Amino acid sequence: MKENFKKPVQFMLVLLIAFSMLLAACSSDNNKPAPSNNGGANGNNGGETKAPQEFRFTLASEPPSLDPALMTDAQSSIVAAGLYEGLTRLNTKGEPENALAKEIKHSEDGKTYTITLRDDAKWSNGDPVTAHDFEYAWKRSLNPETASEYAYMLFYLENGEKYNSGEGTADEVGVKATDDHTLEVKLYTPAPYFPSLLAHYTYLPVHEGTVEGKPEWAAEANTIVSNGPFLLKQWVHADKLVLEKNPDYYNKDAINFDKVTISLVEDENTVYQLFETNKIDWIGAQAGSVPTDLTKKLIDEGKAEVTAVASTYYYLFNNNKVPFNNAKVRKAFSMSIDRQSLIDNVAQANQQPAFGLVPPSIAGPEGKMFREAFPDSYFQENTEEAKKLLEEGLSELGLTAFPEVTLLYNTSEGHKKLAEAVVDMWRKSLGVEVKLANQEWGTFLESRKAGQFDIARSGWGADINHPINFTYDLIHPKSGNNDGKYNNPKVEQLLDGSLVAESAEESMKMMAEAEKIAISEDMGVLPAYYYTTVTMVKEGFEGVISDYAGHLDWVHGSKK
Repeated sequence: MKENFKKPVQFMLVLLIAFSMLLAACSSDNNKPAPSNNGGANGNNGGETKAPQEFRFTLASEPPSLDPALMTDAQSSIVAAGLYEGLTRLNTKGEPENALAKEIKHSEDGKTYTITLRDDAKWSNGDPVTAHDFEYAWKRSLNPETASEYAYMLFYLENGEKYNSGEGTADEVGVKATDDHTLEVKLYTPAPYFPSLLAHYTYLPVHEGTVEGKPEWAAEANTIVSNGPFLLKQWVHADKLVLEKNPDYYNKDAINFDKVTISLVEDENTVYQLFETNKIDWIGAQAGSVPTDLTKKLIDEGKAEVTAVASTYYYLFNNNKVPFNNAKVRKAFSMSIDRQSLIDNVAQANQQPAFGLVPPSIAGPEGKMFREAFPDSYFQENTEEAKKLLEEGLSELGLTAFPEVTLLYNTSEGHKKLAEAVVDMWRKSLGVEVKLANQEWGTFLESRKAGQFDIARSGWGADINHPINFTYDLIHPKSGNNDGKYNNPKVEQLLDGSLVAESAEESMKMMAEAEKIAISEDMGVLPAYYYTTVTMVKEGFEGVISDYAGHLDWVHGSKK
């Protein structure tokens, strides 16, 4: 998913390790997690009332949307994790565990799922959560009028793509509530990792009576209706969101925080000062950032922890706009960057230089990591070669001088410093001037989606632990997340073929080949580095961590 620093039209991947893991999850009736020893938020311990627990953190900007059909970014999903409950949830390792699903069964051919729901889940307005809510929500996301960027996550459903493209009807889509607590799902092709997908916010339920005819229902605390472990009590726009424990949540004894306060603070130095003055309890994992000039010092002193995560920092080229419609120009810009210098002198959080898109922590074939099986040795940094390529590329475009271009980034001191360093490298290595511009997160996403940029900062974190997140999502021409509009028919053919490959090994091999072409031959995007996340947490907090993808996992945390 898009981070704040976002599957394809057809999928058929069979990852043997994940397959056995997911089958085990399908048969599990366990709900995450078991109640803690100190009981629920208002429970008693030896006759003593437990002190209220509050957790406080920051986000860099407003969540662009809290409507599950319209969410695309980490800001929104971190809040939504507390407000909504789906059929499954991913644990911190990225493994699916049953949530509202009491039981998940699938047919022998893997194309039909029968999901039995719990009968004790309620909406925040008191209505029961039923299978009909899921059917309605999924079809709403697929409805082309909804304009859901993540609608393709539901293309696994029989006729899902057909309906989304305007060529079919909602009645043809392969999801049906056969009664209040039974959901029958028909897939167009087997997808053994389907329980993981069920945890994605596009698969969350919504309350039909609340949503119908009210496009802004999820934009205010007093109109949103949700079903998760927390309720949205306040939303003071441009200031804060306040969540409180949901007393009607079916698994409320597993929830320890009574109140969660999320302050909207863009400046990283301000975030750090809030932490130092005990006004927030956490920094990191898409929920506030440690100032870059303090990162190394805090890590060295043991005050901050750094962890590698399944996310990639990269720059988008506008592949349809001069001069970045020329592969040689794109290669020149990528090859003239000193990635290790950026890491050592600017980012300073032990990141790893990226020469591809799939991070080292993503699983690969035969028990190996993807990067272990397919190293990202797709190109090398080479200033002299970059100068030559730039001259050739401009000549092919009929240009005698480099045109005016701008690098666009979302407002953040860290992104600003990185962009300034990258622009300085281009100036010194290639003799070109690139302007800088920044926009607030929501506006930035709109500009990027509309192609209103020359070069734009980007970052991507895993939705599931699979390389499909970073190949099909980012370089397939039909992906809604290919904002640079990179398009190579050979890459499209390889990625489509990977989805119907006879084995997981062959599928991953085709993905790696597609990635290689997109980077080595075309440089469709400019990979910079594989993320780490730097986190700080106040003493006494437990179960509040960065998950495998580098997002704050806070819902089941507690405070001593």
